[in-house]
Amino acid sequence: MHPDTEYVFIEQCHNSGSWKISTFNKMRRFGKPAVCIMMFLLYLSFSVPAGAGVKINLDDDRWIHLGMRMQAWYQAVDTEENATIHDFMIRRPYFYVQGQVHPDITFFAHIAGDRIGQDGVDNAGYGLGTGLAIRDGWIAYSPADAFMVQAGRMYIPFTRAFGTESTFALLTLDLPYEQGGVRGAPFFPSKVGRDDGVVAWGNLAEGLVQYRFGLFEGQGAPQNPDRNLRTSGRVSLSLLDPETSWFNKGNYLGEKKVLSFGFGFDRQANLQWGERPADDYFGWTADMFLDHPAGPGTVVFEGAYIDIRNAQNLADAKNYYGQAGYLFPGIADKVEIQPYARFEKTNRAGIADTVYASGGMNIFFNKHSLKLTFDFTKVSNGSGSSQEDKSLFTIQFQAAL
Repeated sequence: MHPDTEYVFIEQCHNSGSWKISTFNKMRRFGKPAVCIMMFLLYLSFSVPAGAGVKINLDDDRWIHLGMRMQAWYQAVDTEENATIHDFMIRRPYFYVQGQVHPDITFFAHIAGDRIGQDGVDNAGYGLGTGLAIRDGWIAYSPADAFMVQAGRMYIPFTRAFGTESTFALLTLDLPYEQGGVRGAPFFPSKVGRDDGVVAWGNLAEGLVQYRFGLFEGQGAPQNPDRNLRTSGRVSLSLLDPETSWFNKGNYLGEKKVLSFGFGFDRQANLQWGERPADDYFGWTADMFLDHPAGPGTVVFEGAYIDIRNAQNLADAKNYYGQAGYLFPGIADKVEIQPYARFEKTNRAGIADTVYASGGMNIFFNKHSLKLTFDFTKVSNGSGSSQEDKSLFTIQFQAAL
């Protein structure tokens, strides 16, 4: 899809009239560095092999599996008041290890970093900016597909995007902005989108229904003086092919026919954020996901509504997003292209609304194991907001072993 075509689509989604500068003019402001990076990554994408990690069988009941996945970004951030930031970063370097020590007992860990090299970001203890940390890590007891228990650090079973989907199998460049995507931060309390606790989950009726219910530490002192625990849960209904894994995909590339509906909640009592009076934090969401053949290719759609009360960053708010893409048939050996668009809006109590609109293109050279993504995102704040509008152009190179 031509960049101007992407812009026209996004402009039609946004009715405030604030999108006055064309994508072409924005791209000129990003300048030659973006062009150089694009050419380099295109060259690199044809020269780097991809695989599926290494699995070592120790005996009939025990095995270990090692692998690595990485996303490298070039990002240009443009505002009306300041010079364009040209930011190079390793968005996600993930080293994973998983294994089985007993037919019913497995373990999993991500040793990961996030936004390594991003301008103004540094929290090495959580693996942000300059460090690596255990992003996910749990031991699981799985006596049956209908009932499994895992304890450790893991996704909070709440939203679909940052509650079930692998960030290496998304439709768009990144998660929704208010769930930590692009240059945002999760609206819910978290340890980089995770929490420490225990989850019971399983698949019922041959995968027609998946449930997840968790008990977590949640926010600690001083925001949680009563030391209340956090509860969250999610139930999804898959009407076509089932989604039975802990990490589902946001983009199946035509390999499954999925129509899924989900509902989730997240709660922790009596949290104190700064000068705001203490109150219960509570959020609930309803979402839909479709990945299905359409004509010669595959259409993908995802949408969600989230109602939020007393959240750390957004206080009381309503957030919703919708995104869609179309995967065209292969144009060469293994090469597939997929244009996409996303619209997200946040309505905050007493504060101007914020709109996030994106358009982009995925180029797959070996499914999700080797791909390039080009993305343009516009962040528009309503009148009276203290935040600047911004435009972001991102090139992502993703590889997995």
